[in-house]
Order: sequence, then structure tokens, then C-alpha cells
Amino acid sequence: MITVSENAKQHALDLMKQENRPEGTFIRVGVEGGGCSGLSYKLEFDNVSKEGDQVFEDKGIKIAVDKKSFLYLVGTELDYTGGLNGKGFVFNNPNASRTCGCGESFSV
Repeated sequence: MITVSENAKQHALDLMKQENRPEGTFIRVGVEGGGCSGLSYKLEFDNVSKEGDQVFEDKGIKIAVDKKSFLYLVGTELDYTGGLNGKGFVFNNPNASRTCGCGESFSV
């Protein structure tokens, strides 16, 4: 399962509203090769499910992830930070053995 913190929930809902996203919009999370640690996170809004999607709902936020990415993301929490090092969505991924300084890539 992939979970969502209260901070991430609020910021995601705010963004969906600001961008006039249609009813049924969800967050699509994925992993692709690249970044300074080998794998990079992908995060976007979507409203069309794809074959093979793993779908979760936490705190009223629906999250979809493809099967391949799910292997790297199981147990991950999507959070939002507004600290001195910048603000944005972050992944608290228990499967990552190493992450880069910016938090946008990882390795297992």
C-alpha cells in the first residue's frame, strides 16, 4: 500500500482545485530509471486508469501505480514538506537503501 500524509493530502487537494482538475482525478505515482541514485520518482495527476494499475485510497486521496513501480514503492508514504531546503512532495520510501540530496531519486 502507498499512504498519504495529512500535509500531502491538503496540498494535493489544493493543487487539484487550483488546476480545475475534473471529478475523479487521482495521483499517479511511478518509478523510472535515472537521477543521481539510479531510480527517479514520477508524480502527476491523472483521471484515466491503465490496465495493471494498483489503486489505493488513503485519507480520501486515490493513488494509482503501475505494477513494476509498485515493487519499488510498497510501503511508501507520500508527504509534503515546506522546509528551508525547499517545498514540495517527498517520498518516505522504506525500500530505498540510498537517496540523493534532493530526494527525487533513490536506489534499492
